[in-house]
Amino acid sequence: MGRGRRGWHGAGARGREQEVVSRGRGPGRGAAGAALGGAGGRPVRSRRAPLKRSRILHMALMGASDPTGEAEASEEKPFLLRAVQIALVVSLYWVTSISMVFLNKYLLNSPSLRLDTPIFVTFYQCLVTTLLCKGLSALAACCPGAVDFPSLRLDLRVARSILPLSVVFIGMITFNNLCLKYVGVAFYNVGRSLTTVFNVLLSYLLLKQTTSFYALLACGIIIGGFWLGVDQEGAEGTLSWTGTVFGVLASLCVSLNAIYTKKVLPAVDGSIWRLTFYNNVNACVLFLPLLLLLGELQTLRNFSQLGSAHFWGMMTLGGLFGFAIGYVTGLQIKFTSPLTHNVSGTAKACAQTVLAVLYYEDTKSFLWWTSNMMVLGGSSAYTWVRGWEMKKVQEEPSPKEEEKSGVGVFCCSTGSGNGEQLLASSRPPLFRDACT
Repeated sequence: MGRGRRGWHGAGARGREQEVVSRGRGPGRGAAGAALGGAGGRPVRSRRAPLKRSRILHMALMGASDPTGEAEASEEKPFLLRAVQIALVVSLYWVTSISMVFLNKYLLNSPSLRLDTPIFVTFYQCLVTTLLCKGLSALAACCPGAVDFPSLRLDLRVARSILPLSVVFIGMITFNNLCLKYVGVAFYNVGRSLTTVFNVLLSYLLLKQTTSFYALLACGIIIGGFWLGVDQEGAEGTLSWTGTVFGVLASLCVSLNAIYTKKVLPAVDGSIWRLTFYNNVNACVLFLPLLLLLGELQTLRNFSQLGSAHFWGMMTLGGLFGFAIGYVTGLQIKFTSPLTHNVSGTAKACAQTVLAVLYYEDTKSFLWWTSNMMVLGGSSAYTWVRGWEMKKVQEEPSPKEEEKSGVGVFCCSTGSGNGEQLLASSRPPLFRDACT
């Protein structure tokens, strides 16, 4: 084929070279830019701008694969309007997340309720999430212009392929709720603070990804804060080793959940909502034998408030919060960024701890507060270091680094029955469990 004759229309095209202009940026920059020949017939490397995180989030939520769309629309909004939107979204995230933790603490370990069925509480919240997903899917089919939600239908083959992730998912939400049952809300943040450490450890063991010295130093600060918090809880006589162990196991499951989520997303066409639906359907089925084996159905049968509308209203509200936290988390990432989401989550965890101390009228020592500050400070430092490293990689990409920087999904969890999902993030090790 002669110079300037590189065709891209197939065998039927006679080497017809065309000038393609994409979005007014000149020839060779559109989807066909890499295939068209430049001067002298030499191929021109595509310089298409990378997808924005908000667009990636939308693609993950809806299972879409087309990168074009309204990604540039947010840039045209006035600064004041965008600032108000961000403030409202962050406030909604804070209110939803903090309210959910306090509500779950009430359901799991309230002296007035006296309900010792943590597995049933978790099962019911998963059931509510399943019904909400199916209801929104049906509503979207009836009103396609009003509701934007992917279509959902139960495919047993897909459910089986997601089963390994569902087992980890069950461990994550169960251990979260068991941790919250046995420890106070004030200590809950410290008790589940090792997710970042497990991220680094599992990234090395399973993905062979190394971590920089400064990131490891931040992990060391987190570990130090965790042990200091455990020591101070013991000194004050409020330490629950059972709750602490459940918190460590929850942190481990959160990290495993991130890895397995990335592996099984293709089975649901990359849609987070479809994955949420299948995860919760599997969880509802797998929880049933646990309810029988642990005798919680018998305990529930003897529960004095089983016919109370207030009890079922609070249980349903807990399920609604568990579903809503995934949406508001994605909303916060869409209007800010995954990095800003983690900063917001860290600040929210600090506010949640202070509110818990005030609400329960606890008195904490200086070293106890120091342990919390070490955990929050170490987590913030780790987030900042990894964000700086990512920015450096994007500015000076190398072939190996470009392979490692693929888009993934990192899921973290709160004390809800369904968990809080950090959607459309880049590389699981970057993002700590900022959803406590």
